[in-house]
Order: sequence, then C-alpha cells, then structure tokens
Amino acid sequence: MKQLHFNRRGVYAIFHFEMARFLRTVVQSIVAPVISTSLYFVVFGSAIGSRVSQVSGVSYGAFIVPGLIMLSLFTQSLSNASFGIYFPRFTGSIYEILSAPVSAVEIVIGYVGAAATKSIIIGVITLATAALFVPLKIMHPFWMISFMVLTSATFSLFGFIIGIWSRGFEQLQFVPMLVVTPLTFLGGAFYSVYMLPGIWRTIALCNPVVYLISGFRWSFYEAADVSVAISLAMTIGFFAVCLGLVIWVFKTGYRLKN
Repeated sequence: MKQLHFNRRGVYAIFHFEMARFLRTVVQSIVAPVISTSLYFVVFGSAIGSRVSQVSGVSYGAFIVPGLIMLSLFTQSLSNASFGIYFPRFTGSIYEILSAPVSAVEIVIGYVGAAATKSIIIGVITLATAALFVPLKIMHPFWMISFMVLTSATFSLFGFIIGIWSRGFEQLQFVPMLVVTPLTFLGGAFYSVYMLPGIWRTIALCNPVVYLISGFRWSFYEAADVSVAISLAMTIGFFAVCLGLVIWVFKTGYRLKN
C-alpha cells in the first residue's frame, strides 16, 4: 500500500539523481548557454541593433534579453523533463519507480522539480551573460522571479508529458524542435508584435508564447505587448492544463507501462 504521508526521501532521491546527471555535464551545460547568448548578441544585437536603436523605449540589445532567457527556459525545461522520464521508460527502470513507495505526485515533484531547477540555473547564467553585453535593469524582481519559476515549472510539466508520449528519441525531439522553437521565434522574443502589420499582429496574438515573453519582459522594463494580468493568467492557465494532463496520465496509466 502506498504511504499516506509525503515521502520526502523518495522525492529527494529522484531529484538528486536528476541533478547528479546534470552535474556530470555541468561544464557543457554552462558553456552552451554562454556561447549561444553571445552569438545572439553578435548576430541580433549588432546586425539588427544597428538599424533598430530602440523598441518600446528600450535599447534593442536590452530588449531581447528577456526573450533570450525565455528561449533558454523553454528549451531546457522541455529537454530535461522529457528525457528525465523517457529514459526510465526506455531502460525499463520505470517499473521500479512505479512500484516504489512514492505516489504519482511525489514522482512528478521529483522529476519536474529537478528539470525546473536546471532550467532556472541556465536562465540565470543567460541573464548574467547578457549583462556583460548590455546594461540591464529589473524593475520588478519579484515578478521576474515569479514568471521564471512558473514558466520553468509549466514547461517542465509539458516536457514530462512529451517524455510519456514519446515512443522513440525522434518523437522526443519533435515537439521542441518543430513546435516550441518556431513559436518562440514568432512570439516576440526578438521584436515587439506591434512592429508587425495588422493581420500578422492579430495572428501573433494567437500564439501563447507571446503572453509568456511579454509578461516576463514587463518585469524588466514595464514594457509589454499585452496586459501583464493577461500574461500571468495565460501562464497559470497553461500550467493548469499541463498539470491536468499529468494527473490524467497517472490515472489512466497512459504509456507508463509500455
């Protein structure tokens, strides 16, 4: 019978195992975002920044920083969480986890918590790297941290779902590469949606990533494409949908044991 109390040791064991995997490649994990952030500033900051001096009253180089951080959070959360749960399914060790005295909630907290923690660390590294290129100001630190944590947790849940759904490594990369990354680039990461023509602006506002990036950018400069309240509501709504899907997965056992 499953234990009725919260199994802290079980959660810590899963969390520690996932973090240990991250620490084994910590150099690559740190170097990659530093290099990619530097390249973004060289390409976008120099090439486009020389032609677009300011966006919404903010220098272009500083304007793209929240978008870069969000891009890191999206990709890292998805990849860490999806691989974290897919690998036990691939090796068969998922049966040991499911038969252990840990509940579904504790399993999700362990995997999603570790994935979110790793993505937040990468996000902070991206922020520190960006600060070497442009002067930054964070006008609402509390909301910046809140958006960062909530976004990391949401996309870690989304990655957990992808890891459960995937039948192979190809499918594991399908959603991040062909869905999330394009939506991020089309979601105002490197520009304001108000720079688009009317019809394309309307289409862009149908992209949920626009609201996540806009709210996060507001916490830096009080400049946003949409209301921060709507951004927060959309982020919480996406989190609730992902959480509901994870609950459904464990209730039905969808692809957990095959």
